[in-house]
Amino acid sequence: MPSKIEVKKVIEQTELDKASAIRYEVFVIGQDCPPELEAEFDEESTHFLATVNGEPAGACRFRKTEKGYKLERFAVLQKFRGLGIGQTLVTAALEALPADADYIYLHAQVQAVSLYTRFGFVQSGSEFEEAGMRHYKMVKK
Repeated sequence: MPSKIEVKKVIEQTELDKASAIRYEVFVIGQDCPPELEAEFDEESTHFLATVNGEPAGACRFRKTEKGYKLERFAVLQKFRGLGIGQTLVTAALEALPADADYIYLHAQVQAVSLYTRFGFVQSGSEFEEAGMRHYKMVKK
């Protein structure tokens, strides 16, 4: 039976708790990111939760910064990887941005650069370390 993937903007606290739990598992437990860095800026962000057949599977968020809109914290639980959830999350986040979002960027972990390239993001600058992981700044063209 094919998997039914849905992504929705988080509105209720229970949905935010599920998205936060996914990010905690992926970043804090899986990648040893400090918990305080992982949750930084949560209050000012717009969050998204991906489900597969109703089961929480992935999460992301975006927020307005002094530069523009930053997409961040894309996380998919291990058992759901390879189903296209990352792409679905990127699509949902981009579609939810305000019409005046003219500068859109993100900090991509090195292994995820190809995902964001498919959506028109290009690398900007040299590789850098953030929360102990290798990243590239990418800007949507």
